[in-house]
Amino acid sequence: MRLVIVGGSGAGKSTQAQRLCRHFELPLISTSEIVQEVSKSHSDFNYSALSLSVTRIIPEQMMIEFIHTKLLESVANTGWILEGYPHTVFGAEQLDILLEKLGQKLDWAIYLQVPEAVMVSRREGRFLPDDQPEIVQRRVELFYDRTIPILEYYDRRRRLLTINGDQSPELVQQNIINLLSTAN
Repeated sequence: MRLVIVGGSGAGKSTQAQRLCRHFELPLISTSEIVQEVSKSHSDFNYSALSLSVTRIIPEQMMIEFIHTKLLESVANTGWILEGYPHTVFGAEQLDILLEKLGQKLDWAIYLQVPEAVMVSRREGRFLPDDQPEIVQRRVELFYDRTIPILEYYDRRRRLLTINGDQSPELVQQNIINLLSTAN
């Protein structure tokens, strides 16, 4: 099984990706972890608490190369869950091209749909530099500008599953598992 988790800031992408990896015994490919690895191996790359913002600064082509490296690892041959990518339709297209080259196919893009107010409230109180109200609001705006076309891209390919992410993590996970078991 090969899944992409898509959703706005604070939608629960990381939480669900980790839960689903445990449930299905699949490796997690996380862009924030990729950024951490890059920062450790390149002294000129400054990783900080702004990692979530940094993942959007790295050019799509560079990120797809990092993902390519992860997909080549033997553990990823049986399946994987990708969290934090793609950020744009171009990135989704590049991922499809990469998967085709590797003889793999994305099974589903899972969209964790939450209202804007929930995205904002889940980010409050975390006290990270990129969780200031004006930054959170800008990230929500960017989400709508960039992610709606990604959802349309996957929907046209009949690879989009939409889940109500405004529930307890346990219920969201169970709804995803149930939907995956009935999806063709």
